[in-house]
Amino acid sequence: ALEAGIEQMIFVNGRGKGMIEDHFDMAYELEHTMADRSKDRSVLDGTRLKPGDCVFVRQQEPLGLGHAIWCARDIIGDEPFAIFLPDEFMVGAPGCMKQMVSAYDKLGGNIVCALEIPMEDTPSYGVIDPGKRDGPITEVKGLVEKPAAGTAPSNLILPGRYILQPEVMRILETQEAGAGGEIQLTDAMAQMIGKQAFHGMTFDGKRYDCGSKQGYVEANLALALTHPEIGRDIRAMAERLLAES
Repeated sequence: ALEAGIEQMIFVNGRGKGMIEDHFDMAYELEHTMADRSKDRSVLDGTRLKPGDCVFVRQQEPLGLGHAIWCARDIIGDEPFAIFLPDEFMVGAPGCMKQMVSAYDKLGGNIVCALEIPMEDTPSYGVIDPGKRDGPITEVKGLVEKPAAGTAPSNLILPGRYILQPEVMRILETQEAGAGGEIQLTDAMAQMIGKQAFHGMTFDGKRYDCGSKQGYVEANLALALTHPEIGRDIRAMAERLLAES
């Protein structure tokens, strides 16, 4: 988000997630100890934002992604805004949102990240009904949330990164529950298609689904293998464990 030029971060949390708020606060004891011992404190860069740039909102009930986004309506106001779903971990250079902001600067309107997956996996995601394609940019003609097997309009899914116009909040105010009995952001976005420019941008990078245990382990292992300090040791460890199993 910082790389993409976003200035204010809004975290929509549920009950018991105070640890996230503490992470972006001043770690006084740690910072004081590191200073006393002349330790390099650059490791803490990015864990403290400027005063007022970090806002936390509580979603009291798990009523769906659309409802979670709507909870931040008064903070967002009448400005376009970006959405990051934290269980979707996107790795690229530049980052996914930086790529999307570049597309937004040219196209305006609404931009969603798009990702190609096997057709049989589409029932688990929001899926794009595609129109004209121009390189990584795809016109969005429609959106379908968790389509039944064999009914998806494409294999382009929404992997949890969006840039939306504030009008989506007006739709979410009266949005009824959709798939899974939840208020779905995809359903609200679908009502904006045809009224505003709407495009998908295929992400140039790697996506890890950290909402699953396997994806979480894969993300940690993949990044560890490319780490300049520990990559070689991690590779040797993984090869040893595979040989032993």
